[in-house]
Amino acid sequence: MIRIFYGDDRVKANAKIKELLGENYEIIDGEPLILNDLPNIFLGASLLSTTRNILIRDFTANKLVYEELKNYLNTPHNIILLESKLDTRTTTFKDIKDKVEVVKFALPEDPNFRLVYDIYATAKRDGKKAVAMLNKTKQNEAPNMFFGLIASQAIKDFKLNQGTKEKRVLKELSKLDLDMKSAKVEPWLLIESFLLRLSSI
Repeated sequence: MIRIFYGDDRVKANAKIKELLGENYEIIDGEPLILNDLPNIFLGASLLSTTRNILIRDFTANKLVYEELKNYLNTPHNIILLESKLDTRTTTFKDIKDKVEVVKFALPEDPNFRLVYDIYATAKRDGKKAVAMLNKTKQNEAPNMFFGLIASQAIKDFKLNQGTKEKRVLKELSKLDLDMKSAKVEPWLLIESFLLRLSSI
């Protein structure tokens, strides 16, 4: 049987791998494989057993061998493909997704990320309202972490639309970063000041 595991929660993925394959299993790196390796991996027996437990890392990154996976779905072995990234839009994936077990191991979404996104989006229209939102929650936040999430949102905005305003926002954030590191003013006051100015930057 072939299973495909992907996602960013490697702790849960590794626990499931050990549950399914046991403690002793073969580990193969998928990227350097060539087509001639596939019959031995998927169909070849070992000296001790006709059924093998195999973990293949980043198999789908090797497009040439990945496209041949459909020819080995009848493998007698227990095989898990552990992927750093999995493109579910490819023809190969669409061809096999109903014939293999696909499991995503995703880390839970950080609630702070959503909160910061909402505050930042609000500040682009209404700085006072954004500061009011921040004041309700900042006792549970660290200002430097909050700043980092704001910066990540501004960078996303810049990647989507590299306009004059997006550039000015990034410049303001770089100044804010320097001001926060100098520690002459309380960090939250600096962040609040930035939020109040954001709509007019």
